[in-house]
Amino acid sequence: MTSLNERTLDISWGTIVKLSLATLLIYIVFLLKDVLVWFVFGVIISILFDPVIDVLEKFRIPRVVATVGMYLLVFGVVAFILYGTAPLFINEIKRFSQLIPQYFETLAPSLRGLGLEAFSEPNAFVDASVKGVEKFGSNFFSALFAIFGGIVSTLFVISIAIFLSLERKGIERAIMLLFPRSMEVLALDVWTRSQKKVSAWFISRIVGSLFVGVATYITLFLFGAPYPFSLSLLSGVTNFLPIIGPLFSGAIVVFLLALESLPKALFVGIALFLIQQIEGNILTPLLTKKFIGLSPVLVLVAVAVGGTLWGVLGALFAIPIAGILSEFLRDFLKKRKGEVVVT
Repeated sequence: MTSLNERTLDISWGTIVKLSLATLLIYIVFLLKDVLVWFVFGVIISILFDPVIDVLEKFRIPRVVATVGMYLLVFGVVAFILYGTAPLFINEIKRFSQLIPQYFETLAPSLRGLGLEAFSEPNAFVDASVKGVEKFGSNFFSALFAIFGGIVSTLFVISIAIFLSLERKGIERAIMLLFPRSMEVLALDVWTRSQKKVSAWFISRIVGSLFVGVATYITLFLFGAPYPFSLSLLSGVTNFLPIIGPLFSGAIVVFLLALESLPKALFVGIALFLIQQIEGNILTPLLTKKFIGLSPVLVLVAVAVGGTLWGVLGALFAIPIAGILSEFLRDFLKKRKGEVVVT
């Protein structure tokens, strides 16, 4: 009779091979994680373009022509807007840098009282601040590319998106190859719903950011606030990042206005709060929740995780990725629940 301390572990060679292959696959994925992330970003961008390209193709426009034309049009418009607005943005940055000494004199007594050593030498601090701001303004376009992790990764992501858009139903065919026949219909259905989630997310973010940017500019202009274009641009762009973006931009706007006039900063702060309430409680529920269906807590967690792992672009694409994963998870749980009920 075998004692309790004597145990036999029988592992077949097949099990060892499977474990080795799984370990190797995990290691390869880890090595190629950046490329995989870029691929996911490219897939998301292609999803945004595909509906329009499909419509153009129905009008007997060759898919190659429709794809190249749409990408050139969109990126051309973006480049034109950046080229037209960059001088105004840079001028406001330079104006701000020229007023830094004045702002410093306003803040120095209070901050010096906190024991900050940097404020014991005001001239050096002001010179460093001015140079830093001017350098930021002169490197505006470099900063935009840095958001995408560099020029190489940006071109890589765009290239992936273009090639995916050129291939009609390419992702669908890949799904049919990867999944067994018994799961093809389910996987394609989940993918279709995921595409709608991503498109709805992008539309909701564009509409919300345009509303916040325009409303902020009008507010700053009416109150005679400085740097209306730069601050409204900041508010509109950061609004793409839910919760975190509005808090960040609002704090900067109120802080800069407080350097000139506390009452003005108070009124503008209240106006910005009302703008965010309209955007968050009217536009977002109508556009985001209806189509994406993610809870605010999950949105915040997704943005935090995406930003921590992949920076600004990760935070930006975290919500559509979370929406896609939620669709797969929801169907998986439904299937498991059905199996449990049957058994």
